[in-house]
Amino acid sequence: MMRNLPHPIQYQGSKRNLAPIILKYFPKKVRRVVEPFAGTAAISIAAAAKQIARQFWLNDINKALIKLIEFIVESPNEISSLYSKIWREQHNDSVKHYYQIREQFNRTHDPKFFLYLLARCAKGSVRYNTEGLFNQSPDKRRKGTRPETMEKNIFGVSLLLKGKCMFSNSDYKEVLQYVDQNDLVYMDPPYQGVCGERDSRYYAGIAFDDFVIALEGLNKKDISFIVSYDGRRGTKSFGNPLPDFLNLTKIEIEAGRSSQATLLGRDEITVESLYLSPALLESCHKKQSGYFETGYKTEQFLL
Repeated sequence: MMRNLPHPIQYQGSKRNLAPIILKYFPKKVRRVVEPFAGTAAISIAAAAKQIARQFWLNDINKALIKLIEFIVESPNEISSLYSKIWREQHNDSVKHYYQIREQFNRTHDPKFFLYLLARCAKGSVRYNTEGLFNQSPDKRRKGTRPETMEKNIFGVSLLLKGKCMFSNSDYKEVLQYVDQNDLVYMDPPYQGVCGERDSRYYAGIAFDDFVIALEGLNKKDISFIVSYDGRRGTKSFGNPLPDFLNLTKIEIEAGRSSQATLLGRDEITVESLYLSPALLESCHKKQSGYFETGYKTEQFLL
């Protein structure tokens, strides 16, 4: 069921495929799921499908991306029609068309152009130059999601989330100031070890020390939260582990063999980490004895 969830946006780094196992560590019911780094909202879509929450706060520093998500959720007819129009205008020279749309998007930041670019760009991988302009090339082997499929996915997401969401384009620290003990905060920030303060793969990076201070603040307020942060592939690690003084429980998820490593002739498993807050574990233990085992463990999830 989870694998058939609608997702209009192909986005490198999305937690779409890992959502089933991540949701295992959510409470059965919460008032609201808050995503300060919402991206394509894959976790909120999955949580809505499982009826874990009926309210969602989707925030992302990338204004065009969060506006696109809002369009998809609240105005599915409009964004679906606009996508179809742009897609059908590709004609014979679809690569030239892509670059024309990219130029229009960088000039206007209009989400209707962004959806086409995300559907057509190489490897679903978002790239920005030093001026903050989208600069990823098109996938020349394909022309992007067909309008009929895109429409189905757009309306599927809208059906799950329409009328249940608050959308914002703020720094994550501002969002965290307004969460309370009735919320479950899920955070999937750019890996500090991958991008640091700035990297072409991300619209903006975050500072590791600032993030640790923000998590410490959540602990002091007894906020339930889950963080997807560091990881590793083979012997190579990505990102600094979150410090022990935060008293978080670390879960490792085996996310399958790395396709990039396979192409290079290496058989390497990609492992991603989840960190569970003390308040989350305490809440779940009270409601269901033995919900989690404290300490370190590994989950297998083969993609």
